[in-house]
Amino acid sequence: MDLTNQFLIAMPTLRDPNFYRTVTYLCAHNQDGAMGIVINRPLSLNLGNVLKHMEIEVTDPVVKHIRVFQGGPMQPERGFVIHRPSGKWDAVLNVGDDIAVATSRDILIALAEGKGPTDVTVALGYAGWGAGQLEKEVAENAWLSGPIDARIIFDVSYEKRWQSATQLLGIDPNLLSAAVGHG
Repeated sequence: MDLTNQFLIAMPTLRDPNFYRTVTYLCAHNQDGAMGIVINRPLSLNLGNVLKHMEIEVTDPVVKHIRVFQGGPMQPERGFVIHRPSGKWDAVLNVGDDIAVATSRDILIALAEGKGPTDVTVALGYAGWGAGQLEKEVAENAWLSGPIDARIIFDVSYEKRWQSATQLLGIDPNLLSAAVGHG
């Protein structure tokens, strides 16, 4: 089971405050574990604050107001830029056909100058799972996994991302329960 380039949708019964009603974009999943970025947990920061802290001058005023998300509890000081189209940055992981995740300063400088990718979601921190941990949590009904829709990452307001991702699976989120139907 490789869930790379899929959404991981928290079931309503997942009460961990880091993941309650979250949608995580899974960037990597293999026998060693998994890594993803939560795309619907906003911080009280915008990209302008982050770039100022990094001493990067912003010449594109739109960039200052890009919302920054809490990507997960691991390494909250580390930044991630989910973007499309994928580009040639110093540190980039091409995840899907046209979606990549960059972690290098050069993409932030390009964004500040209005020369970066047009579609971006910026997060601090990430979510990580050890070998077999995510598979166990999925089997325990903590998560739903399903196909991504880039519009949810880049265009849908963060308040509607959990519901939108759930509806991609053909599920009414209001009907989800803790009951497990393994028969």
